[in-house]
Amino acid sequence: MIVDAAQTTGMMPPTGRQLTVTDGAGTTAVVTEVGAGLRAFESGGRAYVETYPEDVRPPRGCGALLAPWPNRVRGGRWTWQGCEQQLALTEPAAGNAIHGLLRHVCWTVAEQTADAVTLAAVAVPQPGWPQPVRVTVGYSVAADGLTVTIGAQNLGTGDVPFGVGSHPYLRVGSVPVRDCTLHLAATTAVPLRDQLPAGEPRLLADGERTIALHDARLDDCFGGARPETGDDLVRHRLTAPDGDGGVELWADPAFGWVQVFTPDDLGGNGPAVAVEPMTCPPDALNSGDGLVVLAPGERWSARWGLRPLA
Repeated sequence: MIVDAAQTTGMMPPTGRQLTVTDGAGTTAVVTEVGAGLRAFESGGRAYVETYPEDVRPPRGCGALLAPWPNRVRGGRWTWQGCEQQLALTEPAAGNAIHGLLRHVCWTVAEQTADAVTLAAVAVPQPGWPQPVRVTVGYSVAADGLTVTIGAQNLGTGDVPFGVGSHPYLRVGSVPVRDCTLHLAATTAVPLRDQLPAGEPRLLADGERTIALHDARLDDCFGGARPETGDDLVRHRLTAPDGDGGVELWADPAFGWVQVFTPDDLGGNGPAVAVEPMTCPPDALNSGDGLVVLAPGERWSARWGLRPLA
């Protein structure tokens, strides 16, 4: 079902139409037309991502889709096939380009049913970006949770790099985030300075993969995210104390990096934790780490999702 706020209020909210998908049995997600972001996800009457009012812009990238690259590009400058590129500095205070080109555009609804919706947009050639890339994102819900399927196709005449991420803030119902524990599937920490890579990744000790959020102050990138033996998915988990459940963020192995961000306040709602699956680390357009290179006409896809834990 699509709820069109513009029709009911006569005005377009900052994130456009709110696209609601439901399995009809208590699992529901709300996706935004602008940016194709995840504004809400709940199951069994419990919220598993932070949300925000319909009449405001997403605070701190809440629920955003990050394409055709996630995270930052140092100074917005990079070189592709011998040509210097200069992106718009969308993080002006730090002088960087951040989180791609599609967060603030209206996406087209390509397909929709009661329990799924797919949106599409094109990152067009522009200063700093050399070839058109069509990006699709499908959100579907079922009794076992939410699945997000991201696709890309090079519509241009030359090769183009591609990376993607998503920016959900996880929660376990009404349990304060600071009371929760985050368990990462990552195996390395990427040293950052001013939120950009500043050295070689270091191996994490087993104890560093479990983070008590009570005193955590993080805006950190972790790499080497991989499935456990016998599994085929990467699995990060946010768990509440005293056996009060949790939520698992699972992902295809293509999402080998994860950014963890713990702002003290998210849109007036207090502390929060973003667990951001990414196919490449910060400044990948310069380092090449994790980048997919798409030939003309070539397609790529990968999935991540959320699963409530009892």
